[in-house]
Amino acid sequence: MNATRRNTYPLRRLPLSSARRLFALLALAAWSTVAWPQSPATSDSPWLRDISSDAAKTLGGGDALGLAAVPLDGPGQAQFLNADTLMSPGSIVKVITTYAALELLGPDYRWDTSFLTDGRIEGDTLRGNLYLRFGGDPKLTIERLWTTLGELPGMGIARIDGDLVLDGSYYRLPPTQVDFDDNGDNPNAPFLVTPSPYLTNLNLQQFHLLSDERGVRAWATPALPQVSIDNRVQATPAGACPGRDDFEWQPVASGEGRITLQVSGKLPRGCRSDAYLSLLPQATYSAALVRSLLGNYGVAVTGQDRLAETPDDARELMRTTSPDLVTMVRDVNKWSSNIMARTLLLAIGAHTRGEREQDDIAAGLRALRSWLESKGVDTAGMVIDNGAGLSRDSRLTPRQGLQLLQQAWRSPYAADLLSSMPIIATDGTMTRRLRNTALVGEGRIKTGSLDNVRSIAGFVRDRNQTTWAVVAMVNHKPAWNGQAVLDKVLYNLHFRPPAS
Repeated sequence: MNATRRNTYPLRRLPLSSARRLFALLALAAWSTVAWPQSPATSDSPWLRDISSDAAKTLGGGDALGLAAVPLDGPGQAQFLNADTLMSPGSIVKVITTYAALELLGPDYRWDTSFLTDGRIEGDTLRGNLYLRFGGDPKLTIERLWTTLGELPGMGIARIDGDLVLDGSYYRLPPTQVDFDDNGDNPNAPFLVTPSPYLTNLNLQQFHLLSDERGVRAWATPALPQVSIDNRVQATPAGACPGRDDFEWQPVASGEGRITLQVSGKLPRGCRSDAYLSLLPQATYSAALVRSLLGNYGVAVTGQDRLAETPDDARELMRTTSPDLVTMVRDVNKWSSNIMARTLLLAIGAHTRGEREQDDIAAGLRALRSWLESKGVDTAGMVIDNGAGLSRDSRLTPRQGLQLLQQAWRSPYAADLLSSMPIIATDGTMTRRLRNTALVGEGRIKTGSLDNVRSIAGFVRDRNQTTWAVVAMVNHKPAWNGQAVLDKVLYNLHFRPPAS
């Protein structure tokens, strides 16, 4: 029998010391509802002059830094510097996308991926096609595919006498997408993977190098027949292990959609190195991955790979359901996953699109802007073109970002958003920031980084236990030295908060 358990603990009089502690805890719990007096916002204060002077020395001018900070649950004086200047924000745009997803899709939103067939099972053979109907999952991993496909041999199926058909009709995409103008030398880098309705395993392979008594060995996970490795790495005597950037990975097209990955460098005995690369189109990668996993189970597919929609009369064989949106949002913000953020924007578009809309990116951006305006955020001049901030054209003012954080602080999903953001000197992209300070764990900050851009957005607690919302951006060439300026903003907010 299921029944609600009643509290059977008897009431008793608390000692005076315990009562005082309880009163203090209740007062602290109610603190966030108090209308704390605040001094008028300022763009000229000793606190700002200190930050501005440091920025001028480090960056060669005060105009390179934009800043907006306001206390949320305690006393303090709001601070603004170039707060209405449109700036390139980098990855702090992900805070907008993830917060919007939590409110527009709901924290328990999930994605289903199904395997279906239009055939029948005869003995150990499935006579018909196997359809993989994608549902827009931002993180359909190899582990989940492995578990799901393992049901086929469990059903007694050892052979599929038909085609492997990928159905990517869940998302509507334009014929071409705008590529990010990256000036690096690695077009196959993980952060450049573009959205696709056929996405699996983030479209990545991990390439491994190991130097032991046999020499240098190289292999890939997952191992796909379309990609082979030309290992040119020289084994050297034991010594200091090199970094991943000490190796050259050069993909070379070898015909019929196949790629040979040439790797060269030197690897001392006892060392290993790894690199993640995206080498294949998403549909090709996903079909190869599914065939590889089926092969590991001893299940053969006799037909071809092709793209088509699933017939209405196909029956479902198995399904995998993603973790909830809160889990996805955590992955996006902690590790700044571009492809997952861009796929969240697609999900928002697919969820809100009109009947005649044929572009889920455009639909997602429309929904995002409408949602921002409904929250009272000023969107004048704001540009968000892919939901990840991986753009030379995105624009945002510090004040606009701050308005969003103030709304997020009052949202029913505030805890979900805050828990997704990197903790200062603890995890995610803030793991190595401010490590040797008393700021460890005192803030949750989303970072952004592009050429000539460094940015932060999030929440930091000062020494008086007041939480501040802060958005700060550095647009400067070069921008790498802007990180120190942004770290000082966080440091000063904690140790020397602007007083009322």
